[in-house]
Amino acid sequence: MTRAAPAPERPRGAIPLSLALMGALSVALLVGLALTTGATDWPAHPGFRAWQTICVALTVQALPFLLLGTAVSGAVNAFVPARAFERLLPRNPVLAVPVAGAAGVVLPGCECASVPVAGSLIRRGVTPAAAFAFLLSAPAINPVVLVSTAVAFPGRPDMVAARLVASLTTAAVMGWLWLARGRSAWLTMPARHTGHRAGHSRWEEFRTGFQHDFLHAAGFLVVGAMAAATFNVLVPRSVLGTFAGSPWLAVPFLAGLAIVLSVCSEADAFVAASLTGFSATARLTFMVVGPMVDLKLIALQAGVFGRAFAVRFSAATAVVAVMCACLTGWWLL
Repeated sequence: MTRAAPAPERPRGAIPLSLALMGALSVALLVGLALTTGATDWPAHPGFRAWQTICVALTVQALPFLLLGTAVSGAVNAFVPARAFERLLPRNPVLAVPVAGAAGVVLPGCECASVPVAGSLIRRGVTPAAAFAFLLSAPAINPVVLVSTAVAFPGRPDMVAARLVASLTTAAVMGWLWLARGRSAWLTMPARHTGHRAGHSRWEEFRTGFQHDFLHAAGFLVVGAMAAATFNVLVPRSVLGTFAGSPWLAVPFLAGLAIVLSVCSEADAFVAASLTGFSATARLTFMVVGPMVDLKLIALQAGVFGRAFAVRFSAATAVVAVMCACLTGWWLL
């Protein structure tokens, strides 16, 4: 069974250089835009105010689910015995991947919740391939997301079915791909105690694990929201019309748009439904890619699993998700 290689934990309060650079770059772009347009009071510039609004909105939208995910992660660490996972998942990793992917339907949250939960599962001995399948499927196929998709596309049950099939397929393929090509050296998860220790309070272990995971992930969430807000402000909306008319460019454009907009999976169906100029397959791609690969999710993965993992896994997931969405759209839509 592949296990993550623990990395030395940073001193409490230390801020990773990559986080500081990304945050400074996002603010610098907005300030530069305000100054080049002749604004002397740049904090009052409409563009900077829009950036502030979008950044705060994304953070506030995702924060409850990050709290949920870190709470579940802490509970798994403190209260769930390791042998429970051995009973629930097949011993064969190839079979454990689709089972874990299907189990994603039980967690009604967004991608911010699934990342810390997947990290906790790996610490408890679950094979990373199964944990990653759960990470990808949970925000894409849970009941809240499927119901919101049905509401956003009334009279289109085929769109709901296509999203379910494409998302499950992507999660399974990525799990199997990790089994075949993944390396434990790419995982550099922060080291901390996992599991209950005799003589220690389970509630204290829950509190410690919850605090550790939340504080570690929250900074990456904020930086991801800042990057997404920067894109929202700097890219004009007229660009959408240019790509909508091309059947070859519409799919990759909406896939890229889903990554940078970083809309929560419970709300992305309504954004997709509003993109009426694009084909059904392109809008399906938007809904399949978004919950699995976006800027705040990449930042969260970098914080929980390490930057080497986040870069490789996100790039591969984006490609697989686009392919699965296109094939499913051709078959069902």
